[in-house]
Amino acid sequence: MWWHRLILGLWYRPVETLDEARDRGTWGAAVMLSLVSGLIGVVSVTPFRQQWTADRAAALQVAGLAEAGILLASLALGAVTHGIARTLGGSGRFSPTASLFIVVFWVTDLPRLAIVAWLPTDATFVQAATYATWGFGFALAVLLIRGQHHLTTLKSAAAVSVQMLAALALLRLGPVR
Repeated sequence: MWWHRLILGLWYRPVETLDEARDRGTWGAAVMLSLVSGLIGVVSVTPFRQQWTADRAAALQVAGLAEAGILLASLALGAVTHGIARTLGGSGRFSPTASLFIVVFWVTDLPRLAIVAWLPTDATFVQAATYATWGFGFALAVLLIRGQHHLTTLKSAAAVSVQMLAALALLRLGPVR
């Protein structure tokens, strides 16, 4: 049925080769995962909950600004990953590299976000989940860059490491106390 593709905006075109699939961007999934993950992250912090009980309109404005910031930060991380991979001799295109990096980043972070929504961030289990999901995300991102840019594993790890270390420090471990 053609109408459900029209409603969802998903135009069907069969992928003939793996190279064609590799060259497709996944911006819809990247944006959706960024927004869902950002919303879970924002709603799960105590200051948002306190603001929600005090003034819901202000809390929604703060949540909207945080969502926009997370979306822009995700795009920046994907762009930096692509730029470093190209600098190291990669041959991949921007759209699939950045969008797939964002998807990999947020999919691997969703289990940690679900745990953080219920447990305090300084709990041992949460910290263990943080490092486990970060390590898994790092490994998947290295494989992604390796396939997208036809780089060696070492160069792929170098291309991904700056962003993943920044993400670990800023997003996953939280502010330094």
